[in-house]
Amino acid sequence: MTNGNGAPVEQPAPQLNVLAQYTKDLSFENPNAPASLGQQQQQPAINIQINVSANNLSENEYEVILSIEGKAETAGKVMFSFDLAYAGVFRIVNVPKENLHPLVMIECPRLLFPFAREIVATSVRDGGFPPLLLDPVDFLGLYRQNMERQAAAQAAPGVKPS
Repeated sequence: MTNGNGAPVEQPAPQLNVLAQYTKDLSFENPNAPASLGQQQQQPAINIQINVSANNLSENEYEVILSIEGKAETAGKVMFSFDLAYAGVFRIVNVPKENLHPLVMIECPRLLFPFAREIVATSVRDGGFPPLLLDPVDFLGLYRQNMERQAAAQAAPGVKPS
């Protein structure tokens, strides 16, 4: 774009600001303590689920919620389980509309993840186990999977996604 004199019009720089971060919900369970705290014969099977959701709070502000659920089991018994909803409020301005959804669903949870990871590790450690250090998450891959799942669900409206 140019102004009337042929000089380029400067576009304002895109901005992403973290206005707040907080634990929205946290649950940790150690249902078989103290038996679960003893020496185990085998490594526990650990299952982790990660989801991202967002709410539009105002024209330029979004609440992004990173949900992490996990469970460790051995010999058919739950050693521990946790459920964390860690959120942030982000102000996003000067971002083209077509880039807004990926920014909210990829970059915002990427900024929240290290803090959520620390909360999980501390909660598991405080529950009597070695800290559970979550592997880094590919939020771009997670975003693509969710978009493909939504596209498949729209293509076949009579079939419910699994």
